[in-house]
Amino acid sequence: MSKLIVWNLVTLDGFFEGEEKWDLAFHGHAWGDELAAMSAEFGERARLLVFGRVTYEGMKSFWTTTEEEPETKAYMNALPKLVASRTLRNSDWNNTRMTDDIVGELSRLKAEPGKDIFVFGSADLTDTLLQADLVDELAIGLVPTLLGKGNRFFKDSDTPRRFNLVEARPLKTGTVILRYAPMAP
Repeated sequence: MSKLIVWNLVTLDGFFEGEEKWDLAFHGHAWGDELAAMSAEFGERARLLVFGRVTYEGMKSFWTTTEEEPETKAYMNALPKLVASRTLRNSDWNNTRMTDDIVGELSRLKAEPGKDIFVFGSADLTDTLLQADLVDELAIGLVPTLLGKGNRFFKDSDTPRRFNLVEARPLKTGTVILRYAPMAP
């Protein structure tokens, strides 16, 4: 059985991007050799990358053209990718397929043996997956920055959720990697 792991960098005030789409300047406050090593580890552990449509479009645009982070670029382009979209039907990013039934697809894929499934970014998708009880781990890089405005990673909910702390690891940059497993509802 595969684990579904959600990964994102989030500011102290809960934002995963600034006011403008893809305003990720605060990522530079977290980046360093430790986060680079963690990123490389994701590539080794992943069997599938999952994105919402908006995140997919940004990731595709960046990782197919960048000259930065060659190791991460290699696995981002090589690994199979699954995109949750009600509007897109196909992709020209290699190893990418679309689904309009992300909960059904991930329920099926999680039941198969294999490496981990990673969701990068994708706040709305993460909300859907949390509501469907499909997330096995939240991995959050808490960046010591206050943006004041932006797009919150966790969406409002009528249902409180609790999590068990699996790991808290500070990095030299001041970012803290927090890994949580959902408690049973």
